[in-house]
Amino acid sequence: MSADGDVDTSRASVRTYVPAYQKEEWDRQADRMDMSLSEFVRSMVQAGRRGFEGGIDGDTSTNPSAESDQGLEAQIVAELRERGCCSWDDLVTAVTDDIESELERTLQESQRIQHSPRQGGYVLEDR
Repeated sequence: MSADGDVDTSRASVRTYVPAYQKEEWDRQADRMDMSLSEFVRSMVQAGRRGFEGGIDGDTSTNPSAESDQGLEAQIVAELRERGCCSWDDLVTAVTDDIESELERTLQESQRIQHSPRQGGYVLEDR
């Protein structure tokens, strides 16, 4: 068992079953983000947990940024494990790709936000 402070950092397996169409979509998204499916699922679960109000059990009640710091560090560690060595630009790309993908998806799915070349960017439709 390897530990980082009081946090057990050894690897453990988790299994889940999802509909085939969902796994196929996750595979496509993971490929677009140049991630393994396992890393994609882990990252999305962590991102989703951060999105719930009330926080996450653990140290985050006294330090709200602790979970996001651990999530960011975990993304960096995963990238370095996969690639061995990364430049600053590679790390920035690795940790921001998921937010760019989420932004793109949200903009595409939104009924209220539209791209307006005439106005030079994105605008709210319900003004």
